Amino acid sequence: MDSAVHALSAPSRLADPQEAISIEELQLAARNHGIPLEALRYEVTPPGLHYLLTHFDMPAVDPVTWRLPLTGRVARPLTLDLDGLRERPRVTTRVTMECAGNGRAHLLPRPVSQPWLVEAVGTAEWTGTPLAPLLREAGLTDDAVEVVFTGSDHGIERGVEQDYQRSLPLAEALRADVLLAYEMNGAPLPVQHGAPVRLVVPGWYGMAHVKWLREITVIDRPFDGYQQVVAYRLGNTPDGPGDPVTRIEPRALLIPPGFPDFMSRARFVKAGQVVLEGRAWSGWAPVTGVEVSTDGGEHWSAARLEDAQASPWAWRGWSWTWDATPGRYELSVRATDADGRTQPLEQPWNRGGFASNLVQRVPVAVIDG
Repeated sequence: MDSAVHALSAPSRLADPQEAISIEELQLAARNHGIPLEALRYEVTPPGLHYLLTHFDMPAVDPVTWRLPLTGRVARPLTLDLDGLRERPRVTTRVTMECAGNGRAHLLPRPVSQPWLVEAVGTAEWTGTPLAPLLREAGLTDDAVEVVFTGSDHGIERGVEQDYQRSLPLAEALRADVLLAYEMNGAPLPVQHGAPVRLVVPGWYGMAHVKWLREITVIDRPFDGYQQVVAYRLGNTPDGPGDPVTRIEPRALLIPPGFPDFMSRARFVKAGQVVLEGRAWSGWAPVTGVEVSTDGGEHWSAARLEDAQASPWAWRGWSWTWDATPGRYELSVRATDADGRTQPLEQPWNRGGFASNLVQRVPVAVIDG
């Protein structure tokens, strides 16, 4: 292994305390994008505003010749095409999807990777056919343990050449709401979102929703691919295994009030009654409460939650009326779910910057007139 490849295969790097965003990180930030926070006003995110993360290149996949083999520890291997999937039972599910690295850029020391702030999220209506009936039709063998999903995107990450691959434990893969999706918001799946077919795993962070699906393989052991056992782990040391990243931690975000400064995005609001609004979600359990603070988290007030969504996997709207008087404020919001999980005021750190859900803080100047 030459020195360049060896450097890539070393543990992920942490930025020095005063180190600015690098050209490489800026390059990633230009390729990928988060939702403009004002677009949180949309209950269903338009595809062009939904967050996007692509590990390698977006592959060119011809939907006419595309085939999806389902093989491995099954009695009757299947080969599926797009027309065949469309002829199967059709399900539409509204799902909030969030990148596992959302919030990474706020951590100190900063993990050097895609520098997300808080915008790596979106909610779409995904249409496809459930995976579980296909697995049962193929006839899972008694020794089946996990299901591996392989995408057509291919590249090198930290010195390892690979297809993008992730697995699900059998119990998760057999959930009724896991989809092979071929439509987004009622239209054919866009290229950047995994056309012609992608996996949708409601409640899990985005790394599980494999795009540009090329193969499904049932295996008799835990999957040991790079994106499963090296990337997407919650660990604090370079060589420790860490815990796997799975479901989305609770989070609330504020639709930016008033109007912004161009460079800093600091907010300005006219004095008077201001209705603050936003969205809240969790991949573990339904959101049951959202609180708002105007003093940086010293005091909290309960917001009003909109009626629960028909889909348990979609974000929930909230609102709170603020009697804003002139001055400078720091608005904060936090969500709590039915399992009692809530957002921290101080973020537990991990080396990959995953599953961060620190409360959002928004500086606001309230002005007269």
